[in-house]
Amino acid sequence: MEVRSENNIQPVRSDKFPSQVLPRTRLRVWFFRVCSSILLWTCLVHIVAVPELWHPRLLTGFTSRVSWITRPPLNLQHSLRAPPPLAPRRNYKSNGFLKVSCNGGLNQMRAAICDMVTVARLLNLTLVVPELDKRSFWADPSDFEDIFNERHFIDSLRDEVHIIRRLPKRFSRKYGFEAFEMPPVSWSNEKYYLEQILPLFSKHKVVHFNRTDTRLANNGIPLDLQKLRCRVNFQGLKFTPQIETLGEKLVHILQENGPFVALHLRYEMDMLAFSGCTHGCTVEEAEELKRLRYAYPWWREKEIVSEERRQQGLCPLTPEEATLILQALGFDKETQIYIASGEIYGSERRLAPLRAAFPRIVKKETLLDPVELQQFQNHSSQMAALDFMVSVASNTFIPTYDGNMAKVVEGHRRYLGFKKSILPDRKKLVELLDLHQNGTLPWNDFAVAVRQAHEKRMGQPFRRRVIPDKPKEEDYFYANPQECLCEGTNCEDLLDPGKSS
Repeated sequence: MEVRSENNIQPVRSDKFPSQVLPRTRLRVWFFRVCSSILLWTCLVHIVAVPELWHPRLLTGFTSRVSWITRPPLNLQHSLRAPPPLAPRRNYKSNGFLKVSCNGGLNQMRAAICDMVTVARLLNLTLVVPELDKRSFWADPSDFEDIFNERHFIDSLRDEVHIIRRLPKRFSRKYGFEAFEMPPVSWSNEKYYLEQILPLFSKHKVVHFNRTDTRLANNGIPLDLQKLRCRVNFQGLKFTPQIETLGEKLVHILQENGPFVALHLRYEMDMLAFSGCTHGCTVEEAEELKRLRYAYPWWREKEIVSEERRQQGLCPLTPEEATLILQALGFDKETQIYIASGEIYGSERRLAPLRAAFPRIVKKETLLDPVELQQFQNHSSQMAALDFMVSVASNTFIPTYDGNMAKVVEGHRRYLGFKKSILPDRKKLVELLDLHQNGTLPWNDFAVAVRQAHEKRMGQPFRRRVIPDKPKEEDYFYANPQECLCEGTNCEDLLDPGKSS
């Protein structure tokens, strides 16, 4: 019997060698192959590296092709980077477990999560990963880990708060345990949580906050806690890799086509029903919105006079009004406008004037393949996360209503260097719009008045307005987190409205 190796060794008689010859021969073959591969790749790396030093023309084209072949794709490059070392875990004795159920849309919940981490830090609690609202108008079934990078959230804050995915089994209903449920008092300060909430954990061990919106005051909070709110918001809350990748793709597509405006057109069914604003709607549409308002018991105000609300500046701008304002601000037909919103009420019929004035209107649905968006369909918060990323990255951000998204995006853009955000003065604009549309105010005068009204509403540095005993009317922390925007003695100069430009 003959045994033939793979490297052309002469055939041998099996009776002259022990039975180990065959495995040993194969081992040598693979050893030679591995060594050859290492040598080949070493040479290739040197060939690619040499032009970096002296760039011979002969090799430039070849090495660029080689580097393109050997370089991993952009998203893979991110994943191949070594993760930053984890901060040491903060060592403290936990006073109990804090469970929270966030209410509202994506950005309302985002701010609430930042507040709840801060409360847990203040009271030395263990925080359970927050539950997200599934009962709102959009009925989004997404859990925390479907929107945010849960592992990053837990790890990046470990030096401040111990965060766990779920309560220990002994505190589950299965074992007969009932957590103490309550909504904290809105706009509460450090003293309220230390004196009234902390003692509850001694008695109940687990406290469940079943409402979390605006439960921490804007002002009068210690500096270290204010900075923690920012840290959670700007660093701890990252979207999932799937959302981040698609959001970055959207931004890249837009940037390739030049500068762009992100218009947060909050002319959506839930906002119109909630606010009672029906300006420009048909009688049938107004009635439909009223029925929807009555269908949600937590929308407490039922009887609303739309025109009065509009004159007070409490209604979102209509698409027709937004068109005139954009033109008055100097944007022309060549302006690329990204519509950051859900389904516009009245659909294309209401968007027609805006589209006629600005043909380069785009949305995520028109920029991406339907297959790419399929995983996010029927998940309004995940779709809103894409709009959030684009809005933060835009050259100019313009919200038509000062809701939670407008405020949180504004704060992010301030944090990124006071990027241009035009914040409409809707009360003033309604007055000017009505004068122009009834023929009293010519176009040129209208345009000048609109621009003058917004000279100091472009996202410049300024101090938060504090109104004692009226927290709802003062400036929102997450729209202007001034404690986190600068360091050192120059902060006073930066935040002085008289010195900002």
